[in-house]
Amino acid sequence: MRPEPIFDLEQLELDFDNPLYDLDEIRKVNPQRHEMEQLSGILLVDEETRRTIGFKDITESEFWVRGHMPDFPLMPGVVMCEAAAQLGGFYARKFKLIKGDFLGFGGMDGIRFRMPVQPGQRLVLMARVLNVRAGKRCEFEFQGYVDGRLVFSGTMIGVSISRPE
Repeated sequence: MRPEPIFDLEQLELDFDNPLYDLDEIRKVNPQRHEMEQLSGILLVDEETRRTIGFKDITESEFWVRGHMPDFPLMPGVVMCEAAAQLGGFYARKFKLIKGDFLGFGGMDGIRFRMPVQPGQRLVLMARVLNVRAGKRCEFEFQGYVDGRLVFSGTMIGVSISRPE
Protein backbone atom coordinates (compact mmCIF):
# COMPACT_ATOMS: atom_id res chain seq x y z
CA MET A 1 0.00 0.00 0.00
CA ARG A 2 1.25 3.47 -0.91
CA PRO A 3 1.86 5.64 2.19
CA GLU A 4 0.29 9.06 2.63
CA PRO A 5 2.82 11.76 1.68
CA ILE A 6 4.66 13.30 4.62
CA PHE A 7 4.33 16.63 2.77
CA ASP A 8 2.21 17.52 -0.26
CA LEU A 9 4.91 18.61 -2.69
CA GLU A 10 2.37 20.27 -4.99
CA GLN A 11 1.41 22.68 -2.18
CA LEU A 12 4.99 23.76 -1.45
CA GLU A 13 7.27 26.19 -3.22
CA LEU A 14 10.70 24.70 -2.59
CA ASP A 15 13.77 26.74 -3.53
CA PHE A 16 16.49 24.24 -4.37
CA ASP A 17 18.92 27.05 -5.23
CA ASN A 18 18.63 28.55 -1.73
CA PRO A 19 18.24 25.74 0.79
CA LEU A 20 17.54 26.46 4.44
CA TYR A 21 20.73 24.48 5.22
CA ASP A 22 23.35 24.05 2.51
CA LEU A 23 26.13 21.45 2.49
CA ASP A 24 28.38 23.57 4.72
CA GLU A 25 25.60 23.88 7.31
CA ILE A 26 24.81 20.15 7.07
CA ARG A 27 28.49 19.38 7.73
CA LYS A 28 28.27 21.25 11.04
CA VAL A 29 25.74 18.67 12.22
CA ASN A 30 26.30 15.45 10.25
CA PRO A 31 29.65 13.63 10.44
CA GLN A 32 29.61 11.98 6.97
CA ARG A 33 32.21 13.19 4.49
CA HIS A 34 33.40 12.55 0.95
CA GLU A 35 31.61 9.66 -0.78
CA MET A 36 29.30 9.15 2.19
CA GLU A 37 27.74 12.63 2.09
CA GLN A 38 24.28 11.91 0.71
CA LEU A 39 22.51 15.26 1.15
CA SER A 40 22.82 18.31 -1.09
CA GLY A 41 20.62 20.56 1.04
CA ILE A 42 17.76 20.81 3.51
CA LEU A 43 14.80 22.84 2.31
CA LEU A 44 12.27 22.86 5.10
CA VAL A 45 12.10 22.08 8.81
CA ASP A 46 8.82 22.05 10.71
CA GLU A 47 9.66 21.63 14.39
CA GLU A 48 6.00 21.69 15.43
CA THR A 49 5.13 18.58 13.39
CA ARG A 50 8.70 17.19 13.49
CA ARG A 51 8.94 16.95 9.70
CA THR A 52 11.71 17.91 7.31
CA ILE A 53 12.51 17.94 3.59
CA GLY A 54 15.97 17.61 2.05
CA PHE A 55 17.40 16.59 -1.29
CA LYS A 56 20.27 14.86 -3.04
CA ASP A 57 21.30 15.84 -6.56
CA ILE A 58 22.45 12.62 -8.21
CA THR A 59 25.52 13.21 -10.40
CA GLU A 60 27.58 11.13 -12.81
CA SER A 61 30.46 11.27 -10.31
CA GLU A 62 28.70 9.30 -7.53
CA PHE A 63 30.93 6.50 -6.20
CA TRP A 64 28.47 3.79 -7.29
CA VAL A 65 27.87 4.92 -10.90
CA ARG A 66 30.74 3.00 -12.51
CA GLY A 67 29.75 -0.37 -11.10
CA HIS A 68 26.00 -0.30 -10.41
CA MET A 69 25.06 -1.06 -13.20
CA PRO A 70 27.59 -0.54 -16.00
CA ASP A 71 26.01 1.47 -18.86
CA PHE A 72 22.74 1.82 -16.86
CA PRO A 73 23.61 3.22 -13.41
CA LEU A 74 20.97 2.79 -10.71
CA MET A 75 21.27 4.33 -7.26
CA PRO A 76 21.57 1.38 -4.87
CA GLY A 77 18.67 1.05 -2.45
CA VAL A 78 21.05 1.03 0.48
CA VAL A 79 22.41 4.43 -0.62
CA MET A 80 18.85 5.80 -0.89
CA CYS A 81 18.25 4.58 2.67
CA GLU A 82 21.51 6.20 3.78
CA ALA A 83 20.36 9.52 2.32
CA ALA A 84 17.08 9.27 4.23
CA ALA A 85 18.97 8.31 7.40
CA GLN A 86 21.22 11.36 7.02
CA LEU A 87 18.15 13.59 6.76
CA GLY A 88 16.64 12.03 9.90
CA GLY A 89 20.02 12.17 11.63
CA PHE A 90 20.40 15.85 10.83
CA TYR A 91 17.00 16.59 12.35
CA ALA A 92 17.65 14.46 15.46
CA ARG A 93 21.06 16.02 16.13
CA LYS A 94 20.20 19.60 15.16
CA PHE A 95 17.17 19.65 17.45
CA LYS A 96 18.85 17.60 20.20
CA LEU A 97 16.50 14.61 20.17
CA ILE A 98 19.45 12.33 20.91
CA LYS A 99 22.65 12.41 22.92
CA GLY A 100 25.99 10.88 22.07
CA ASP A 101 28.44 11.56 19.28
CA PHE A 102 26.54 10.01 16.36
CA LEU A 103 23.17 8.70 15.28
CA GLY A 104 23.55 5.17 13.94
CA PHE A 105 21.21 2.73 12.23
CA GLY A 106 19.17 0.81 14.78
CA GLY A 107 16.90 -0.85 12.22
CA MET A 108 14.65 -0.37 9.24
CA ASP A 109 11.17 -1.66 8.48
CA GLY A 110 8.70 -1.68 5.63
CA ILE A 111 11.21 -0.52 3.02
CA ARG A 112 9.68 -0.42 -0.45
CA PHE A 113 11.41 0.60 -3.67
CA ARG A 114 9.01 1.65 -6.42
CA MET A 115 11.18 3.17 -9.16
CA PRO A 116 14.87 3.45 -10.06
CA VAL A 117 16.89 6.59 -9.34
CA GLN A 118 19.62 7.57 -11.81
CA PRO A 119 22.30 10.22 -12.35
CA GLY A 120 20.88 13.54 -13.46
CA GLN A 121 17.87 13.21 -11.18
CA ARG A 122 17.07 15.00 -7.94
CA LEU A 123 15.98 12.80 -5.04
CA VAL A 124 13.68 14.76 -2.73
CA LEU A 125 13.65 13.26 0.76
CA MET A 126 11.09 13.69 3.52
CA ALA A 127 11.19 12.50 7.10
CA ARG A 128 8.83 12.65 10.07
CA VAL A 129 9.70 11.78 13.66
CA LEU A 130 7.38 9.04 14.90
CA ASN A 131 8.82 8.35 18.34
CA VAL A 132 11.68 9.49 20.59
CA ARG A 133 13.08 7.63 23.57
CA ALA A 134 14.82 10.06 25.97
CA GLY A 135 17.92 10.99 24.01
CA LYS A 136 18.73 7.38 23.05
CA ARG A 137 16.53 6.47 20.11
CA CYS A 138 14.49 8.14 17.34
CA GLU A 139 12.09 6.46 14.97
CA PHE A 140 11.41 8.13 11.61
CA GLU A 141 9.09 7.60 8.68
CA PHE A 142 10.78 8.53 5.40
CA GLN A 143 9.94 8.90 1.72
CA GLY A 144 11.91 9.69 -1.41
CA TYR A 145 10.51 11.32 -4.57
CA VAL A 146 11.83 11.98 -8.07
CA ASP A 147 9.85 14.36 -10.28
CA GLY A 148 6.97 14.23 -7.80
CA ARG A 149 6.72 10.42 -7.92
CA LEU A 150 7.30 8.23 -4.87
CA VAL A 151 10.42 6.08 -5.43
CA PHE A 152 10.95 4.58 -1.97
CA SER A 153 9.60 4.67 1.57
CA GLY A 154 9.85 3.01 4.98
CA THR A 155 10.65 3.57 8.63
CA MET A 156 13.97 3.57 10.41
CA ILE A 157 15.32 3.68 13.93
CA GLY A 158 18.29 5.86 14.79
CA VAL A 159 20.23 5.13 17.97
CA SER A 160 22.66 7.24 19.92
CA ILE A 161 26.28 6.13 19.57
CA SER A 162 29.15 7.50 21.66
CA ARG A 163 32.87 7.18 21.03
CA PRO A 164 34.67 4.89 23.48
CA GLU A 165 36.45 6.83 26.20
